[in-house]
Amino acid sequence: MPKRIVYSVPGMEQIKPRANLTYKRVAGIDHKMDVYSPAAGTAASSRRPAVIFIHGGPVPANLLTRPKDWGVFTSYGQLLAASGLVAVTFNHRLHSFDALNDAQSDVADLIGFVRDNADTFGIDKDRICLWAFSGGGPFLSKAMRDTPPYVKCIVSYYALLDLKPLRQQIPPAITDQMLTELSPLHFMSINGAKIAPIFIARAGLDNPGLNGTVDQFVQEALARNATIDVSNHPKGHHGFDILDDDERSREIIGRTIAFIKSHCEL
Repeated sequence: MPKRIVYSVPGMEQIKPRANLTYKRVAGIDHKMDVYSPAAGTAASSRRPAVIFIHGGPVPANLLTRPKDWGVFTSYGQLLAASGLVAVTFNHRLHSFDALNDAQSDVADLIGFVRDNADTFGIDKDRICLWAFSGGGPFLSKAMRDTPPYVKCIVSYYALLDLKPLRQQIPPAITDQMLTELSPLHFMSINGAKIAPIFIARAGLDNPGLNGTVDQFVQEALARNATIDVSNHPKGHHGFDILDDDERSREIIGRTIAFIKSHCEL
């Protein structure tokens, strides 16, 4: 997928990642991540906040270009690094809905690996932002359930925030309890204001069912007096940040970067 985001800052395209690092090995298969860091000599503290990008799905297991190598994530990695943050992109195993638990374990293991090796990557392990897209939304649930102090903020871009409306599409082996455990909406209803500040980007022309979960989540967050910023792109499509090359898309991306830097104290 060659499409890059519609927002740029000077110097971002010159940034190269430390690529194809193994963050876990399962059944003889290495699972990979890339780390994008600010250019050497950039004035700032030696340890920087990290933004972990959680891609959507389900995506086929046999793709020639894996998600972390899609243009959307390579360009976001470069943008974040050019903005003074460390960005981490990776592949997880959401190849079908019956792999929800595998993918969730991959996300948790990736976060653990990044924090355990924070010194190697120039990361402040206590300043982490989680940024999920589309079908990656359910994997924000653990951070909303446990509210770890190292997660300083959360970003959701056109993300599915409750799996229960998809019950008929999800195999029976994935129980209703599992769907609840992977529901950001559920944990917002429980933990509310305890959850880290959240930035929601909503695409007005997105699938109504997906937007229904976003709208319910926003309503619940407001009812619970959570810290939440919402940016709606009324003419935006699912994936507006690569599909809709307009000022509103750029405004939302710019606001997102400012939100992260503010809450991660950069």
